[in-house]
Amino acid sequence: MRYRIAWLTGSVLALSACAAGPNYHAPQSAALGVPAGYSQGSGAALDDATLATWWTRLNDPTLTGLIDQAIAGNLDIVQAQARLRQARESLRQANAAFLPQVNGSASGGKNYRSQAGGTRVDDSGNVISTGASNWSSSYSAGANASWQIDLFGELSRSAEAARADLAASGYDLANVRMTIISELVTNYVQARASQEQLRIARETQKVQQDNYDIARWRLQAGLVSSLDEQQARAQLAQTNATIPQLEASLKGSLNRIAVLTGQAPGDATRALETPAPIPTAATDIATGIPADTLRQRPDVRSAERALAAATARIGVAQAQLYPSLGISGNIGTTSNAFKDLFDLITGGVFANVAQTIFDGGRLASQVRAQKAATDAAFAAYKQSVLGALEDVENGMASLDSARRRKIEFATAYEASNNAAILARSQYQSGLIDFQTLSSSETTLLNARNSLASAQSDEILAIAQLYNALGGGWQNMAPTRISTTFWAPSRKSRIASG
Repeated sequence: MRYRIAWLTGSVLALSACAAGPNYHAPQSAALGVPAGYSQGSGAALDDATLATWWTRLNDPTLTGLIDQAIAGNLDIVQAQARLRQARESLRQANAAFLPQVNGSASGGKNYRSQAGGTRVDDSGNVISTGASNWSSSYSAGANASWQIDLFGELSRSAEAARADLAASGYDLANVRMTIISELVTNYVQARASQEQLRIARETQKVQQDNYDIARWRLQAGLVSSLDEQQARAQLAQTNATIPQLEASLKGSLNRIAVLTGQAPGDATRALETPAPIPTAATDIATGIPADTLRQRPDVRSAERALAAATARIGVAQAQLYPSLGISGNIGTTSNAFKDLFDLITGGVFANVAQTIFDGGRLASQVRAQKAATDAAFAAYKQSVLGALEDVENGMASLDSARRRKIEFATAYEASNNAAILARSQYQSGLIDFQTLSSSETTLLNARNSLASAQSDEILAIAQLYNALGGGWQNMAPTRISTTFWAPSRKSRIASG
């Protein structure tokens, strides 16, 4: 008997090691169409430490403080953290299926019996019943246990899928954090750019007010016609009209910053209303190679884990085509007196095998449906890979464009400023008409605004590029995206690649 039990146990464990469905292996770069290098960039290796806190390279302590607030209080991050906890509990539930399920019950009570009719006797005069009422007690206790044997890996594949889902949720959290940081930097730079353009508009406003005053004085002196006065007035009004628009843009950026940091708009960003310069950054940015980007991008890694989960669920569906084996048992006792409750105990152990004979093709259809879902997951993974590479290429192109434009606009600003100074002096001396002065002033205003835009575009392109490279989540607590959890045995764990 002992050898039979050992043989049966060994057979069950051997069958448990044969999980249905394909074992997952991560797709190779060739299958994903990943090139060896980028079309631009030096290919210098990525630095994880630099990527983790790339915004500190902008040399702006205020921005760094805002990002710390966003990481701690942003509500999108809070939601992603909750989804991660939910995925962790799903894994625990999947692992719990490996263990026996035990239920216990107990009851006790009093039974009342009343018999009317008085005392009854038999033919010999013996008392049969007194007709009196009486109470009796009854007690019972019992337990039931059931255990599903993982014959064809349905439980193992379910746990494998849950582990992959947990990892994907961790990377989703990292992606949310990375996106929030990039959006915060974008709005902060836009706010500083609006402040710079407001400063330019107000300085231009003062100069154009002086020009208008001069034109009116010269008109009153009979030196010019009213055309100069009206042109100066129109130019001043156009500059005045840009100020409310810039103020609204600034307010919108500040309101968005407040929400990104988990606060209500208004007082939360009051300190940011004090003008400050547009951040600056170092010119060198290592982009690495495409394989580095795929390793750093949490959205790509999340898509890969989603593919692993979908592959594991093929095994879950296939295992349902095969027989299932369960073991159950019960133990119980019943007595009319509590002290005698455990004098007589009964129990039993049972094994049951179940196999679907006919279901109209439902289970086979589920397998095909899950294979189709896996094909879709692979396509989504490949799409995320190609999208990540596209983001990096676009980021490098935007940064190169912004830097070249900034150089040219700096030259244009210097030249137009010199021209405007000369034109203003010559107009005051009556050597040129107001149309010439207005043209030079407009050119200067456009050059100053274009230079400010190019400066902000450079920082925005840097933020775009670092976001494309997957920066901003590397220093997250490892436990948030850990995929190592308890499993009952090595045989019940399937490598997830």
